[in-house]
Amino acid sequence: MSRSLTGERIVIATHNQGKLAEFRQLFAPHGIAVTSAGELGLPEPEETETTFRGNARIKALSALKGSGLVAVADDSGLAVEALDGAPGVYTADWAGPQRDWLSAMTKVNDLLAARDATTAGQRRAAFLCTLCVVWPDGEERFYEGRAPGHLIWPPRGAMGHGYDPVFVPEGETLTFGEMTADQKNALSHRARALAALMKDLF
Repeated sequence: MSRSLTGERIVIATHNQGKLAEFRQLFAPHGIAVTSAGELGLPEPEETETTFRGNARIKALSALKGSGLVAVADDSGLAVEALDGAPGVYTADWAGPQRDWLSAMTKVNDLLAARDATTAGQRRAAFLCTLCVVWPDGEERFYEGRAPGHLIWPPRGAMGHGYDPVFVPEGETLTFGEMTADQKNALSHRARALAALMKDLF
């Protein structure tokens, strides 16, 4: 079935202002009106799945139910090779209920240090993103993006959010935390998943 988001008002299933800002910038060229679950006062659903796809679907369905709008949700996280893919779907949980990202970054670095992972090759990681779009008639679509790179220490840069200050994308020298929004959005996992969405829905 052919679908399009052109001219739609959509809800992004997030309460994260940094993530919302990224989505707004990425959707802006397409004339889409964007609001968020946080702005609408919707509750954050419990993420009970063990995959990015499962949790993205939970969030999208919750935002759709609360708003009646076409809903877009992402579940994303950091997968570190030397940590067997952790923190993965638990990326945000490692920052605790207060979302203390410095604590989360320190935990990752300490675990890598405990495994004597000191070189870029030993500290390979990737940001992963799964987007879920749901419509009021029940249709669902999924899109995935991956940004490979490696982790550095100490953190560098005050841009972005989450683990951005310790992640250097493949082929680059700056961390996501040191990049402008435009620079990051040309490389990020979310931008790549969204590019797949755009190709399908525009």
